[in-house]
Amino acid sequence: MKTFTDLSLKHVIRPANKENAPLLLLLHGYGSNEEDLFSFAPEISQDFFIVSARAPYNMVPQGAAWYAINFDATGGKFSDVNQAKESMALLLKFIKELKAHYPISKDKINILGFSQGAILSYGLSLSHPALFNKVVCMSGYLNEEMIEQPEDLESRFRESENQPSYFISHGTVDQVVPYAWAKLAPDFLKKLNIDHVFKDYPIGHGVARDNFYDMKEWLERDL
Repeated sequence: MKTFTDLSLKHVIRPANKENAPLLLLLHGYGSNEEDLFSFAPEISQDFFIVSARAPYNMVPQGAAWYAINFDATGGKFSDVNQAKESMALLLKFIKELKAHYPISKDKINILGFSQGAILSYGLSLSHPALFNKVVCMSGYLNEEMIEQPEDLESRFRESENQPSYFISHGTVDQVVPYAWAKLAPDFLKKLNIDHVFKDYPIGHGVARDNFYDMKEWLERDL
């Protein structure tokens, strides 16, 4: 596996079996790296051009993060929203570079995020709905602070020619991102009449086999 460094973000790729292929962009979780979700690639249809990106903030020993998670004096944790927004801007630039650099479709951009990557996937797709086709959010939650111009969200979706659909999954005993937090996202999307599927599994912070194959079936539908 070769890591490419010629664009804004380090990344690995799995080429598609055709030109003008839909893109599947993979965003790993906090402290992981581009190799993690890339393990999905052999199981996913060759019709997708897969890119797994490495987050910009390096962590010891070999991981990375999209934004810092800080802890207060009582042990509570909070997200560095400014860093998250900087990563979102970097990802938008990266997607433009991918369109110019690889033989992918300009209007079939799909994104799959796990944990922190899922949180960014929500933020990006809700801020720029016209850009995305399918959005997979696994073991994450919707942080409304990361949505650009949230006051215009309803009109942004109503006026967009393209509206993304969502596959959301979560473990019922997730010890990192509480299940109750994940459940807020489908309620939020339902109020906006945004197409979505929510599935839960009796696991912790991870992706069960059933979870993966449910996601795969949904993702590959209508290819």
